[in-house]
Amino acid sequence: MGEVRCALLPPGEREELATAVIEGGGQVVGIERANALIWTSTGDADQLRAVLDRHPAIEWVQLPFAGVEPFVGVLDDQHVWTCGKGVYAEPVAEHALALTLGGLRGIGRYARRDTWSEPYGKNLLGAHVCIVGGGAITRSLVRLLLPFGSYLTVVRNRPEPITGVAEVVGLDDLHRAVAEADVVILALALTPETEGIIDDTVLRAMPDDAWLVNVARGKHVDTDALVEALSEGRLGGAALDVTEPEPLPAGHPLWSLDNVIISPHVGNTPEMGIKLLWARVRENVERRTQDQELLGLVDVHLGY
Repeated sequence: MGEVRCALLPPGEREELATAVIEGGGQVVGIERANALIWTSTGDADQLRAVLDRHPAIEWVQLPFAGVEPFVGVLDDQHVWTCGKGVYAEPVAEHALALTLGGLRGIGRYARRDTWSEPYGKNLLGAHVCIVGGGAITRSLVRLLLPFGSYLTVVRNRPEPITGVAEVVGLDDLHRAVAEADVVILALALTPETEGIIDDTVLRAMPDDAWLVNVARGKHVDTDALVEALSEGRLGGAALDVTEPEPLPAGHPLWSLDNVIISPHVGNTPEMGIKLLWARVRENVERRTQDQELLGLVDVHLGY
């Protein structure tokens, strides 16, 4: 068994994770004695790099969130890197379902009214849902969607079968996959290859009454092209938990569009997430002490 001596940095953030380390069989120590680092900040990549450079005994680094794009420039082959990959899938999938229903059934549109209004909406029941991304969020979302009898298509980097999904295709088939979708849900990692993946050509391929739901990253979408498609009636609507830019500034055109729902990146709130991250840290410390493979391993070359 390996001895796990964890430092938690930066100090003063998420100190409750110390109990997760202890319950996992590890020790909480100062950085000078540590061979593992629980990085509790969602950013500060330069500071993290400086810490690792000053303390070469660090072997394993646990990052706090599933998305590691703030740390891509720090990732290296000299350390074992893990992140919150899969930890937050359930709450994010739940939020994606809420945004999907809110969009298709016109909840956002009705909420803006101050008088009784005309009927609007379409069913999720039996709808064609296209999910872009094949990770843990998608798998949780598939389970939530199955009772609706939706026809499910998943677009992912590696088109391997997923239980409950009618069709899994590669990214090269994205335009075909969205062409008959009632809703397109983004739940993929942000990499240089996926930045701007939803551009004008993809938006034009979608049916005029389709909804775009984004619980991934704002940079997946060409915001200007999205505003244009929504304004011209070439898209049913967009439900966005993430935007580009983020935070979305006051006065941005997206705020004023009747067919847009915006939530402030709350698919997983800190209150929801800390319990889930606590459990991941505890399990990874326990696995590390027993020389088992860690959960949420980051592929430093793929960047997620």
